[in-house]
Amino acid sequence: MTTRGKLMALTTVGFVGILLYGTLSSQNASCSVVMEFAGGRDSATASAETVAAAEQQAKTTACATISQGMNDRIACAARPPIVRRCNPPQDG
Repeated sequence: MTTRGKLMALTTVGFVGILLYGTLSSQNASCSVVMEFAGGRDSATASAETVAAAEQQAKTTACATISQGMNDRIACAARPPIVRRCNPPQDG
């Protein structure tokens, strides 16, 4: 392998490492929710930088399978979950 090839490989590995570290270190909160809407029920888990963002992402994911159309998805995600488990618990 040439010096240029080694340098490119090292740069690529470094870039991927920085990307992976940045992505995983910002996901320090997670939530699992159970949503109920229009007679349907589904659960989802998500992680994000804050508990509020993780909860919203989990609600959106769960609501996607139990609602029809954008208006229903928005209405479903605006409701409180029937079950909510977050880590770390309760930051807002």
